Amino acid sequence: MEVTLAKTAGFCFGVRRAVEKVYEQSEGSEGPVYTFGPIIHNEEVVNDLEKRGVKTLDTEEELASLTAGTVIIRSHGVPRRIYELLDRKGIRYVDATCPFVRKIHKVVEKNSREKGQIVIVGDSRHPEVEGIKGWCHTEPFIVDSVKTAEKLPIKEDIPLCIVSQTTFNYNNFKDIVEILKKKRYDSLVLNTICSATEERQAEAARIAACVDAMIVIGGKHSSNTQKLFEICNKECKNTYYIQTLVDLDLKPFQSFRHVGITAGASTPNKIIEEVQKHVRNEL
Repeated sequence: MEVTLAKTAGFCFGVRRAVEKVYEQSEGSEGPVYTFGPIIHNEEVVNDLEKRGVKTLDTEEELASLTAGTVIIRSHGVPRRIYELLDRKGIRYVDATCPFVRKIHKVVEKNSREKGQIVIVGDSRHPEVEGIKGWCHTEPFIVDSVKTAEKLPIKEDIPLCIVSQTTFNYNNFKDIVEILKKKRYDSLVLNTICSATEERQAEAARIAACVDAMIVIGGKHSSNTQKLFEICNKECKNTYYIQTLVDLDLKPFQSFRHVGITAGASTPNKIIEEVQKHVRNEL
């Protein structure tokens, strides 16, 4: 059995930075420590942090009810109003927003302040997109598909600025931009997909195209892992999506000679190593 592990599998820079900040605060802060939303979309990491006393706040109401403690803003970023709320209440916070996401906040804040139309290419339900939207002075358009882009009511006399969720599928982003540029040829297009995401997706596609089966590891709520699965599944029909080793059934793998493994940006190395070792030793 040959096993190929993607070099780009696992924590990206922004996720590693955010997780390290939470562990630092859990050990060194006086008073309770909270994250606003799960620090990353991985249940194993979130559960481990809970054991260390770090609590997750899921709503703004819970955040507003705090009177003390430290709040950690996760890598996905948050709307401007969350910072204002924390400052108003005098709650200490640690900003773990990914620098690449923070850059998008600045871009949309500037361009929307100048009365430009903002298009955010991404999933409207994803916390990163919700955060980006919260830095716009004008109501942005959220586009997640070519079909949505085709129906978008772009105004001809207002500048158009297009950005993307950092973990969006790069090929889908290009297709959407092509549609939007037909509506406004002078659009300002900023490919804000993280370079690590592009590299991860490209490598996953290359590996999936030359193996008999592909394993994609990541949290079930992880947007970037879901996109990895979609990319791999197009190249390899025997693609399996698991969260941990417990989810892996090796029976279908008995007839495979070459297996590829990749993982989302919020998947700890420990889980990746466990899966890789198990596949190598058991097949």
